[in-house]
Amino acid sequence: MSAKPTTSGPDKGLGPPELPYEDENLLVKVQNLTVGFGRGQFLAVKGIDFILEAGEVVGLVGESGSGKSLTALSLMGLLPHGARIESGAIFFKGQDLSKLEFKERRDLCGKHMGMVFQEPLTALNPVLTIGEQVAEIFRLRQGLSKAQAQKAALNLLSQVGLPNPGQAAKSYPHRFSGGMRQRVVIAMALALDPELVIADEPTTALDPTIAAQIIWLLRDMAKSRHTGVLFITHNLRILAGLAQRVLVMYAGILVEQTQGDFSNPLHPYTTGLLKALPPNPSEDSSERLTPIPGQPPSPSDRFSGCPFEPRCPETRPVCSQALPPMIEVSPGRLVRCHKFV
Repeated sequence: MSAKPTTSGPDKGLGPPELPYEDENLLVKVQNLTVGFGRGQFLAVKGIDFILEAGEVVGLVGESGSGKSLTALSLMGLLPHGARIESGAIFFKGQDLSKLEFKERRDLCGKHMGMVFQEPLTALNPVLTIGEQVAEIFRLRQGLSKAQAQKAALNLLSQVGLPNPGQAAKSYPHRFSGGMRQRVVIAMALALDPELVIADEPTTALDPTIAAQIIWLLRDMAKSRHTGVLFITHNLRILAGLAQRVLVMYAGILVEQTQGDFSNPLHPYTTGLLKALPPNPSEDSSERLTPIPGQPPSPSDRFSGCPFEPRCPETRPVCSQALPPMIEVSPGRLVRCHKFV
């Protein structure tokens, strides 16, 4: 089977070559983003391309170490010490973020871009009450008085489903469950009604019932506020019914784009992720888990071919010789695999 490769960026990544920013729904456009450590000898993100529109939920999925979180932190300007953008561009509503001064970037992230961090307990200040932390956003960003900020904080905590917001506002983070803390972090991300929210594995360590509530909260937020959401996870199953598009990432590159339907995965890596998922607790399944053999490569590893080739059950000689381009197999379905070249 063959299809026409896309031509976006030097690595032939996702998306049309030049998307017009006259489209008011287009929020984010990432072009050939490369993120490295040191003097560029450790590349964690290797030339990825994608777009995200207003009101759209896009899932970014892959194993730990695939570059998902660094991609998100690049958008927010929060890369850890030692990491830097080696090449590429990030546009937000047509504005090149690399050309902004520090204060402009900080203001943009506070007012127009919000982030839900992976571990809510470490994202909250343990010595301040929940109400103080949420109200502080309104005081510093909108200049509200202390009373006005407290009222706005209570209203926001109520919107994200916290029971008894008045009592919750007086409590400290350690007295909350994981699900309640995550709701607080989501409330803080939504405080200034941003156009973009990045959720970095927001359901980690939550029980299935609470995780489902967080997922539906983010989905409803995208619909009601017309907010774009980048949802990062390693679990494909939780994106079903949530994401309109899913990007599959491996070893710093994008290997597949789907439209939320995983019934027919195209890339062997996506197939491996699905087979490695535990069965749904509500299903009576006797199927055994099939782990992906081997280990993901290190950011210092260099490949002349496909980085998944050492672990791939469908490998062929060309796989170790050249990195395949991203192929559009059908509208909205793209894959980076020699089977389709």
